[in-house]
Amino acid sequence: MSLVGIIANPASGRDIRRLVAHGSVFGNDEKVRLVRRALIGLDAVGVREALIMPDSFGIGLRSLDGLRLQMRVGLLDMPHHFEQLDSTRAARAFAAAGAGCLLVLGGDGTNRVVARGCGEVPLVSVSTGTNNVFPTMLEGNVAGMAAGLVATAVVPLREVALRRKRLEVYLDGGLRDLALVDLAVSHDPFVGARALWDASQIQDVVLTCALPGSIGLSALGTAVRPIAVDEPRGLHLRIGAGGQRAWVPIAPGLVREVPIRSSRVLELGETLALAVGHGTIALDGERELETRGGAVEVKLSADGPWAVSVPKAIAAATRRGLFLRDATV
Repeated sequence: MSLVGIIANPASGRDIRRLVAHGSVFGNDEKVRLVRRALIGLDAVGVREALIMPDSFGIGLRSLDGLRLQMRVGLLDMPHHFEQLDSTRAARAFAAAGAGCLLVLGGDGTNRVVARGCGEVPLVSVSTGTNNVFPTMLEGNVAGMAAGLVATAVVPLREVALRRKRLEVYLDGGLRDLALVDLAVSHDPFVGARALWDASQIQDVVLTCALPGSIGLSALGTAVRPIAVDEPRGLHLRIGAGGQRAWVPIAPGLVREVPIRSSRVLELGETLALAVGHGTIALDGERELETRGGAVEVKLSADGPWAVSVPKAIAAATRRGLFLRDATV
């Protein structure tokens, strides 16, 4: 039986960067419509069951209102507290239930917490956040069809998906958290509003990729040395005077000059020791960990989640003739 799990973050696309920068708002009503279209796409390619993570806005229930489908659809039965960790719990529950694919609506931060629990289950990630590098803007119908093609195994996973890199954060020798795109050490003593937009407070940046055309900390890396998502390398930047200065779009509508003291390419599997002191560690653009000293190490790992390329999934299905039927007389 093919099962697809849907995780839609009601908080994505709504953080403080709408006040301090010019970030657009991705409303929850639009997420409801996107999930409805995704469900129709899943149904069209023969998925038998879809389950949706419950959330504070009721995206799942609203998306089902009046929708008629052949497949079974409902809400995931799970304890929920309407917090960030719900996405991790949902991903673990979907993995335990044997889901063939997860459809994730959110930004880099949402995909990060999903990646903590999804294990080997591949992700189709639809961007509804702010500074997004991991997910992409996708039409809901097509995203649903791609997730369904993977979940039903009619297209081979390794033909249409890439195992992404991740940054593993070790505090005093123990694995504490991870990031999919970027990690930043900030002088800010408190997590506060979480979103990181003030480059003057940044001490170090570590990247899994640096993609030309991106925004945020990844854009900072592209000014030094572009890193592709399939390249077995990362990048470490020391921020501060004494080197070069880069002009980058650090947040929507904010182009800032950032001093880069030094840079170094990291090899896959390499571990980097950072002197953090009293400050915070931001993961995928959001401050998550407050530190008061101690040993902080960051490892560039190959053990990130499987990320499905929607164009590759559709192309693979086309090559197999899955969208064609013989004409009837």
